[in-house]
Formats: sequence, structure tokens, C-alpha cells
Amino acid sequence: MSAGRREWLGLAVLALPTVLLSLDMSVLHLAVPHLAADLRPSSTQLLWIIDIYGFMIAGFLVTMGTLGDRIGRRKLLMIGGGAFGLASVAAAFSTSPEMLIAARAVLGIAGATLMPSTLALISNMFPNPKQRGTAIAVWMSCFMGGMVVGPVAGGFLLEHFRWGSVFLMGVPVMILLLATAPKLLPEYRDTSAGRLDLASVALSLAAILPVIYALKEIAKNGLSLTEIVVLVVGLSVGAVFVRRQRRLEHPLLDLRLFRVRAFSAAVAIMLVGAVTMGGVFMLVSQYLQMVAGLSTVDAGLLLVPQALAVVAGSMIAPRLARRFRPEFVLGFGMLVAAAGILLFTLASGSGGVTFVVLGMSIASFGMGPQGVLCTEMVVGSVPPQRAGAASAMSETSAEFGIAMGIAVFGSVATAVYRGQIAVPAHVPAAAAAQATDSMAGAMEASATLPGAVGEQLLATARDAFSSGLHTVAGIGAAIVVVFAVVGMVALRSSQTKAAAKAEEPVPVAS
Repeated sequence: MSAGRREWLGLAVLALPTVLLSLDMSVLHLAVPHLAADLRPSSTQLLWIIDIYGFMIAGFLVTMGTLGDRIGRRKLLMIGGGAFGLASVAAAFSTSPEMLIAARAVLGIAGATLMPSTLALISNMFPNPKQRGTAIAVWMSCFMGGMVVGPVAGGFLLEHFRWGSVFLMGVPVMILLLATAPKLLPEYRDTSAGRLDLASVALSLAAILPVIYALKEIAKNGLSLTEIVVLVVGLSVGAVFVRRQRRLEHPLLDLRLFRVRAFSAAVAIMLVGAVTMGGVFMLVSQYLQMVAGLSTVDAGLLLVPQALAVVAGSMIAPRLARRFRPEFVLGFGMLVAAAGILLFTLASGSGGVTFVVLGMSIASFGMGPQGVLCTEMVVGSVPPQRAGAASAMSETSAEFGIAMGIAVFGSVATAVYRGQIAVPAHVPAAAAAQATDSMAGAMEASATLPGAVGEQLLATARDAFSSGLHTVAGIGAAIVVVFAVVGMVALRSSQTKAAAKAEEPVPVAS
């Protein structure tokens, strides 16, 4: 069955919260200096202002995806949209760090309702695989479009208005969503899903939040006993969660989904893609600001070609997949991405912005088909009543992947940096220790030293950071190549088995 005019108009409605989520992610860092000067948060409070949004999204994705299957995906989308709008107003007019942290937490919980709800509704509205692939490409392109618009719109607002204005961008979007959703979006719920198991919800939060927290802290401060303990606690609770899901008749997370080979392979490839791109691009962003010396806004503008490249790769993926086998399009795209990542190895401490921007654009273009085709495989390989849970799993794997990539690749880059930096002999011991710790420390230390000495220290720090980027880029490219091949083989096998099963004769009752 093909989708009609109403479904395509409904897709435009579903694009609204998708754009909003990426806007909210991209503008906060621009607003941090302004809100810090106004609210004067402590360093710990500032970290929570930045991180609590991502923690809540990651923690509640599984719960909200399954909840949408139970109470109705459109209903949950509208509840989440309304809560997001109200929390945006609260964040915009926050008068204390505590109020802003609380508002950002609610924004994260509300945001966790939006992505799985929109993706699950797309699976309901576009049962035709060809149209569904195009719809998912549009959905993903809108997310990246928000990343492009965010720094530009945020920079303009911060130049002319108070810092809270960046949060108010979401209010008209949510008003439009609430006004149009009842007319253009269908309602869908799984009537046989059973009641929501609150114990599973608690276990999922107690498993996901510590793991995400530990990974983020490892990325910021390196490995320590505290982070190891928190990580082990999260993984242990995760094991208890998995055992409970296997026993329940109506689990929060249906682990039987992983018996579908296409689903498992697609989720694994998305996880690896998020690990690699999250880790490598985090270092690229730091390179642009700390090595190339660009401002946050200028660095954000240089990320525009990368975002446009993702949009282009995402939009052509469904057409290529109809002409060639999807797994070949996905695998070839990942090989293109690996070539782009390798361009980062040509960037040096004294120059290389062109290689970095070009490499990001090529890598993003190559990863575009991976995101679209794997997402389509995830939602297309499960029954419609499980689309919410499947969508939540794909989003959760991406959140985990990005956090893991930043932690692992960040640690590798830091180790290389500390091993490569050659502090000049006449630099004081305190400044030398600060410079050896991190590139940010080297920038602070160099500012306290006489001109020539400071420049010499900064130059060797830039070279050491570039060496770390080269190492991470080589590792990342190798991982992408390996999984490109593995993905092509695994997905081709699963597609072949599915086709053979579809061609089996149906028994006729006598």
C-alpha cells in the first residue's frame, strides 16, 4: 500500500521535532559563556547544565519507545512535544543554575519521547519499503539540517538577545506540532503489549545512566577507580535487567528482536558508526578550535559542509538501494567514509583545516547511507506493533556509540598527546605539568609564559595533538573498513534467507 498526500504532509509534521532536537543540541555550547556570566554556576553545576540533557535522553529512550507502543505513538509524541515546549520556556527564563538544570532534565525526558515516536509513526505511515526509505532519509536529513541552522541561528540570537532566546526557538515549533498532529498523524498502539513494568523502567535507568555517566567522565578526566566502579555497577544492573526481560511475558525491551538477523546486524553497524564518528569528530571539533585557533562560531560554520554532505548521502541512499543491493550501497558508503577519515592524517599542528573540512564532508557523505539504510532495516525487520521499541533501540545504540567513541578515542588521543609532547626545557615545572596533561592545559599554560616561550610550547602541543588525531583517524578508518565488509556479508546473508523464506510455497489446507 502506497502513502498518499496526507502521509507526506504528516512527514513534514514529524520533521519538526527532529529539527528541534538537533537545534537544541547545537546551540547550547554557544550559549554557555552567556548563561555562565548571568547565572554564575559552579563548575560542577555548569557540567550538569551541559550533560543532563543527554543523560536523560539516553536513559529514557527505551522506556519511551515501549511506552509509545502501549499508550499510542501520536499521543506520546504530543505529550512529549507539549512538555518540551513548557520546559523550553522554563529554561529560557531560569533564574538560577538549579532551575536551569531541572529544566534541561525535563527537556531530555521529553526529547526521549520524540525520536522513537516519530520514527515508529513513519513505519506505520509508510508500509511501502521504497517510500519508507525515502521518508527516513527526509527524517534524518531534517535532523542534520537542524545542526546546520543551529549555530547560525543561535549566533544571531545571542548577538541581539538574551541567552534564553536560544531555548525559545523550540516553542513555536512545538505549538505547530500540537496544532497539526491530530489532523495529519495516525494513532497507533499495540493492544496486546500488556502493562508497563515499572521495575524494568527503574532497572533500565539504573543501568543506562551510570554507564553513560562513566563513559563521559572517562572522556573528560581519564580512567579512574570511581569511573570503573560506576561502570561496573551500571553493567551489573544491566545484566539484571536483561534477565528480567527474558522472564516477563510483556517485557519493556523485547530481546527476541535480536533474533532477527537483519535487526541485529543493522543495530551493530549503527553502534560502530556512532562510536567511530562520535570519537573522531569530537577530536576534529577540538582541532578546529584549539589547534587552528577558530572561534566556536567559526568552527560551527565549517561544520556546515559536513552536515550538508550527510543530507546529500542520506537522500540518495534510497534511490541507490533500489538500483543496487542495499547492503552494497551501505558497505561502499562506509568505505568512502573511511577514505574521508584518513584525510585527517594529513592535518598538522601548523595547518590542515582544508583537509579536516574535506575529510569530514567525505566521511559524512559516506555515512549518510549507513544511517538511512540501517534505520530502515531496523524498523522494517520487525512487526509494526514493535516499531516503537525497535526505534528506541536504534536511537539508544547511537547514544551509547557516541559516548563510547568519545571516551575510547578521547583516551587514545590523550595517551598519544602525552607521549608525544616535548615541553621546552626552560618552561617552569608547573606550566610543563599543565601542558603535558591536555591541549587545553597547554593553551592556558602558554598564556602565562613570555611570548616566544609560550608560542614554542603551544607549537609542540599542537603537533602532539595532531599526532593523537592521526592515530585515532587510522584506528577509526580501519574499524569502518572491517565493519563495512562484515556488514555486507551479514546483511546479504540475512536478505538472502528472507527472500528464500518468502518464496517457500504456502501449505494449502485439505
